[in-house]
Amino acid sequence: MRERTYTVLIEQDETGALIARVPDLRGCHTHARTMPVLLKRVQEAIKLCLDVEGKHAKPLRFVGVQQVRIAL
Repeated sequence: MRERTYTVLIEQDETGALIARVPDLRGCHTHARTMPVLLKRVQEAIKLCLDVEGKHAKPLRFVGVQQVRIAL
């Protein structure tokens, strides 16, 4: 069995729900109320996305996160 590591971006919405996105895989995201549940679900989501895209599909290349300041 081969292992891969994916970057997961985690945010919290206004209701307290945690949202996880995997930038390397198009459309790969999930949500949960607690971190342990979120981490389990994101692993399941990654596996599902790989099944749909094919295990050999070339992932997107995560470049980074940038904050942008604007005058309002």
